[in-house]
Amino acid sequence: MLKTTLCRRLGIDYPIFSVGMGPAAGPDLAAAVSNAGGCGVLGGAAQSAPYLRRQIQRLRTLTAKPFGVNVVLAVMEKGQLETCLDERVPLLVLFWGDAKPYVEDARRRGTKVLLQVGSVEEAVTAAEAGVDAIIAQGVEAGGHVKGTTSLSALVPAIVEAVSPVPVLAAGGVASGRGIVAALSFGAQAVSMGTRFLASAEAFVPHGYKDRIVKSTAEDTVYTQLFDIGWPGAPHRVLRNKAVIEWDAAGRPSSGQRPGENTIIGTLQRGSKSVDVPRYWALCATADFKGDLEYAALHAGESCGLVNDIKPAAEIVHSLMNEASHVAARLHEM
Repeated sequence: MLKTTLCRRLGIDYPIFSVGMGPAAGPDLAAAVSNAGGCGVLGGAAQSAPYLRRQIQRLRTLTAKPFGVNVVLAVMEKGQLETCLDERVPLLVLFWGDAKPYVEDARRRGTKVLLQVGSVEEAVTAAEAGVDAIIAQGVEAGGHVKGTTSLSALVPAIVEAVSPVPVLAAGGVASGRGIVAALSFGAQAVSMGTRFLASAEAFVPHGYKDRIVKSTAEDTVYTQLFDIGWPGAPHRVLRNKAVIEWDAAGRPSSGQRPGENTIIGTLQRGSKSVDVPRYWALCATADFKGDLEYAALHAGESCGLVNDIKPAAEIVHSLMNEASHVAARLHEM
């Protein structure tokens, strides 16, 4: 039951994907998940094509197992897709756009294409375009969220609409019990972001990881507040001072918000230090120097199920142990 058809098709042991969370999901995290039997996904967002190539090549030195690379079509950097195809990555995980222009080229290179969607209509369009699998993202998810439907309603509807195309479930899953539930909805794997943000290998500040562990679903906010660099894209974040002060000001529109145009810290991009403005769309990475209370702290409602920070391999194995026990108990009922 737990090793699905999709697992066998991709050559992975467990139906667990980590999310390509931009710079937060570097080669160390992706390799750790893949080496543990899941499928790690390297984040491509906000990466130049030459840097992304170096990240892919480094990832290949860390694992011989299948892995994916995430490209966000809405904010794609020049040359990113071509780099992924030139490098013949095993999986190309696309989001927020039309996969059709890339499917045939990927297939010729031996690369499978997955598209993350937020609605049945988008899933049907993706299936018609010939993608190899579809990731159904529920509104519970952290980070940028395209849909408005809960995972439990969205996954069965998409599974029915696109069969036999495999479907993965993303959003609100951070436990073995959640994996079994997603499989019972008809998904063939899960894609987890928040659980892996609280891993040793995630490239985010320890204070951010600690906030996830201490938070509950009620501490998350679905908003469009952090829009600099990606306007009009809803996202789910942890409530911090940036959110609280914006709420207290009456939720003013962009350009009229508290602290507009102020710099909250810096990040390193290669040898350069880059200023981070308040309301920047990307989450804080480990090289962020500034105040996390004003940064975007992407996290899903599943943060209430995350109770510790530990190596990604341990996360994968504990998830599968729990899922196996839950599945066995269900079989006995």
